[in-house]
Amino acid sequence: MNAADAEIPMVFARALASLRSAATRSGLLLREVPGPTRVAPYAVALTGSLLRPGADDDDLADGRFIVLHDPDGQADWQGTFRVVTLVRAEVDTDMGVDPLLNEVAWTWMTDSLADHVGDVDALGGTVTRVVSQTFGVMAERAGSVELEIRASWTPRTPDLGDHLLAWEQMLAAAAGVPRLPDGVSAIHRRR
Repeated sequence: MNAADAEIPMVFARALASLRSAATRSGLLLREVPGPTRVAPYAVALTGSLLRPGADDDDLADGRFIVLHDPDGQADWQGTFRVVTLVRAEVDTDMGVDPLLNEVAWTWMTDSLADHVGDVDALGGTVTRVVSQTFGVMAERAGSVELEIRASWTPRTPDLGDHLLAWEQMLAAAAGVPRLPDGVSAIHRRR
């Protein structure tokens, strides 16, 4: 979001300002990275990691949040903006083999949008899970299941702060972090 404001359309500058002002949760580490340059004339990309409480380098989930803007619009987008997201998290092995996991993960995404944004246009995406099983000398180690949710949609307004918060909620859901009412904190177990 370091583009010179004089070089970008006002509507894109408004979108950037709304992202900057979004009040994200503590424990979400956001970084700006280069946006895709071939897809749209204007883009901003953020990577994010939802950190384990009390740990500075142990993430529960990570992903990307990308905003694309084409003043001329694109037919597939059904508008001039497009939000593209990725969420990745390792999930419990028992949960990871549940045949309904993909549908549940997609519901996390749609519920997050409903909670923060409301209606969007041209919503689409995929849910992928990768199940790893160990063998040989590694057989005693537990396998793992990685979940990946990719989604994109067209916002109905350039005010994108709530879209960032919806993505943050998707990260939390994939990480198994409970959604609590404002002012309520989770009590973490001692290990």
